[in-house]
Amino acid sequence: MADDHYQTLGVPRTASAEDIRKAYRELARKYHPDLHPDDNAAKEKFKKVQTAFDTLNDSSKREMYDRYGSAFEGVGAGGAGPRGGWGGGRGPFGGGGGAAPFGGGEIDLESLFGGAGGGFGDLFGGGGGAGKTRSRRKPVQEPGEDITTRIEIPFRLAIDGGKTDVRLERDSGKETISVTIPQGIPDGARMRVRGQGMPGRGGGPAGDLLLEVGIEPHPVYRRDGDTLEVTLPVSLSEAVEGAKVDLPTPWGTISLRIPPMTSGGRKLRAAGMGVRHANGAKGDLIAEVQIVLPINTLAPDVAKNLLTAAKAAEEGAPPPRPGLTW
Repeated sequence: MADDHYQTLGVPRTASAEDIRKAYRELARKYHPDLHPDDNAAKEKFKKVQTAFDTLNDSSKREMYDRYGSAFEGVGAGGAGPRGGWGGGRGPFGGGGGAAPFGGGEIDLESLFGGAGGGFGDLFGGGGGAGKTRSRRKPVQEPGEDITTRIEIPFRLAIDGGKTDVRLERDSGKETISVTIPQGIPDGARMRVRGQGMPGRGGGPAGDLLLEVGIEPHPVYRRDGDTLEVTLPVSLSEAVEGAKVDLPTPWGTISLRIPPMTSGGRKLRAAGMGVRHANGAKGDLIAEVQIVLPINTLAPDVAKNLLTAAKAAEEGAPPPRPGLTW
């Protein structure tokens, strides 16, 4: 059974000429063989769409089709149909006997884009009517593919932000580009650098560069979200008497107060001295006290007196490990 041209274009039989042209434009863009070079189903669909449009876009052919259906071509084949016919002459693509533009399985792009049969040229602004020079069809634009790569950056660069070099390989070979690392970027973050991927085809835009960011460890500092953590060594006298000690941070050296009688493992907080972001958000810095005993410089008699004093101080005190259980 022959295809119904109205159903092929998805329009009712009462559709106006503009409705038919609009439907054709949408379907032609969807199924054009240039966009689906390896899709035979799309190519076959485009053939049917083109045939339906060639018929319904011509008012005389449409009237004959509405009256006789798909047999209308046979009615006019003898030369003089009910409306004068067009049988025996040249078809809308210049072929004899009304031959389809896809005869032999080859697509005649010249007739599609420059012919006078109401094809792409007329609908998309590049029509090749009599007396006009046919414009060459523009190549199909395709965006370039994205490139994904992983980079490792220093801990301080992740905190401070700044520029770093990235080596990547594109069609032109190995290249080095400079990218900006945002302040406070976390480990495992993904960055997108626009237009630094593979080049596009047919004048299409280049793809993007996708960076997976890893952060190298710091020899002293650790990071938990936006909180910076550090182990702070203090002397025995500083822990017993209290003191102020200098602590270097990403934002300068601060003076951190050690309260008197501070035990090892105590955590001291410096508000706002942790990870910072460009939007003004600030994390804290946590310093965990570690008491360092002067083992190598303590005289034996002094050590003995110190031990005696420590034992005396511990008499009657709560046990140091009451909650330590399995």
